[in-house]
Amino acid sequence: MVKRQVVGAHYGLKDWIAQRGTAVYMAIYTVIFALSALMLPELSYEAWSGMFSGGLFKFLSFLFFLSVFYHAWIGVRDIWMDYVKPTGVRLALHLVTLFLLVGYAGWAAQILWRL
Repeated sequence: MVKRQVVGAHYGLKDWIAQRGTAVYMAIYTVIFALSALMLPELSYEAWSGMFSGGLFKFLSFLFFLSVFYHAWIGVRDIWMDYVKPTGVRLALHLVTLFLLVGYAGWAAQILWRL
């Protein structure tokens, strides 16, 4: 009897669940955001800034951005791993992608909290 030994990375299911979880959160946030925007008395800067003045809405918006960035990281990382064979090039692409997404997260925090 031959025993098969599974080798390699074992993160496929966790990544799949993480992408589905971030997608669900992004969908729920989009509905809440759209309803909140439609309920504004007028479409002015004051109304929009009033909508984002509460700490909870800023926090939920930042979680939305983090979900987008993590979702993108999983997808782009899988593309680099599947289609870029030279290890050095793949590592460089991973690092560039990671630095960009972390920078975008910092930028989102700066915009939301006016740091």
